[in-house]
Amino acid sequence: MSIKNSNDVVIFGLENSWELAQKISKYINIEVSPIQKITFADGEKLLYSDLTVRNKSVFIICNTSKPVNDNLMELLIFIDSLKRASAKDINVVITYYGYARQDRKAAGRQPISARLVADLLQTAGASKIIAIDLHNPSIQGFFNIPVDDLRGQFIFGKELKNRKDKFVIVSPDHGGAVRARQLSELLQSDDEIAIIDKRRTGPNKSEIMGVLGNVAGKNVVIYDDIIDTGGTILHAVQALKEQGAKKIIVAATHGLFSKGFDMFENDNNVTEVIVTDSTNLKNTQNYKKLRILSLDEFLGKVIEANINKTSITEVYNDYIRQKK
Repeated sequence: MSIKNSNDVVIFGLENSWELAQKISKYINIEVSPIQKITFADGEKLLYSDLTVRNKSVFIICNTSKPVNDNLMELLIFIDSLKRASAKDINVVITYYGYARQDRKAAGRQPISARLVADLLQTAGASKIIAIDLHNPSIQGFFNIPVDDLRGQFIFGKELKNRKDKFVIVSPDHGGAVRARQLSELLQSDDEIAIIDKRRTGPNKSEIMGVLGNVAGKNVVIYDDIIDTGGTILHAVQALKEQGAKKIIVAATHGLFSKGFDMFENDNNVTEVIVTDSTNLKNTQNYKKLRILSLDEFLGKVIEANINKTSITEVYNDYIRQKK
């Protein structure tokens, strides 16, 4: 698909997503424009574009993973600069939405930080949000501007569909059952999904109660939206192995790996870990078990659809039919 009126479109990449932005720019054949950034002695940041954006449609490729607050503030400042430079519309392609797990009041006197971030993005001047696997799809309702919550299972569906093995898709908790079911359906699997029954005991802590479903003698994929510290996932891996699972692949859209990747690399029960480049992981070349899928083609097609005013559903349909 070719882009209509590409001269009226500007692509920017924040520093935390610069490599992904370059890949997307090559796919859609629009050069990514640099962002000027000044850091003052007291830590304040100033971000702006040297390129004229007046009456142009702007796309910002970014994420708000670690350091979350710095990345979020830089994004807000840059959006504000584009608004004040008279950009026609500002489309924020936010590959990882920080604070998404604070989407409700779990106890008294707690904030709903995911809503606060939504308010900040809108106030800064965002016209549209394009996100990948929001932790809770209901976050879309926090916005009064359009939101495309893109489904990461299409990325993994394409990858796994081209492998010889058949897999049982496992959700690491009850909340991810719908996500696991959708991936299983994309793979046209004859097996039912399985669910890890766990209870949360504290921040980044949980207790595995059991496995719901048959995994004995089968290859499995534990599919989640986020891997943070990794402890819960590895407990799930152990539970699946005890239930007789054979090959165990861990897959997640957003690989944060807050405690590093070594725990996965050194776990004999983990065959492979598959994530996307939504968080721009660094220094991963020496890990044999880690596979990173790029979002460049997927997001490139979505950006094309937004520019050409065509259907995102068609992007899904075309993407899953592709072969390597």
